[in-house]
Amino acid sequence: MYEAKKLHHRNIHPFPSSIDANHFGKVRLAPPRPADIAHITLQRLGFFGVIDERMDLDFVETMARAMPEWNFVMIGPVVKIDRESLPQLPNIHWIGGRDYSLLPDYVASWDVGIMPFALNESTRFISPTKTPEFLAAACPVVSTPITDVVSPYGIMGLVEIASTAEEAIVCLERLMQKNQLRWLKAVDAHLDGNSWDRTCAQMNAYISAPLNESRCEVFADKMIGASRV
Repeated sequence: MYEAKKLHHRNIHPFPSSIDANHFGKVRLAPPRPADIAHITLQRLGFFGVIDERMDLDFVETMARAMPEWNFVMIGPVVKIDRESLPQLPNIHWIGGRDYSLLPDYVASWDVGIMPFALNESTRFISPTKTPEFLAAACPVVSTPITDVVSPYGIMGLVEIASTAEEAIVCLERLMQKNQLRWLKAVDAHLDGNSWDRTCAQMNAYISAPLNESRCEVFADKMIGASRV
């Protein structure tokens, strides 16, 4: 959205998605696996979020068919699309929405997080909050090429980018061979200090600056007027 609007005004500032790092950092403490997915065997790919027209269901189905040994744990309410349109395979588990407070417990059971967004008008300007959330949870990620994911996460090598399901499978194999300690160190360095409180403070500073300038101008005008009396 910033790229689309930045030429319309000189005072426009981008704010990428922020993160409650402490909340998703609980994953690193190895919380117990939720009982409702205990039956799902290892090698899990996971997603949480609203399941709607922004998800590329063909992408998910193609991956699931090509990798029957992997389980896809899909968390989130189904809205704006027919639930019957969801691909039904033994290794795809549509488990519905879960409370925000419980999400770290689910992410802790995943091997890799996936963000299979479709590339359409609904995703043209999105900046998925789950990108830094997955990363804060030390969960490797494969995503379709959403602009705000490619830059900076893909460019920095923090997230694997795949345009097709076939590319995603190659990315998944590459993730299995990646030096996880080096990757996690780079993730933590990038996310350091990124919080909703910090973002709010930065926004407030930008909003307050012209207001303060206006107050100073009004005060100066009053002082000049008074000196003339």
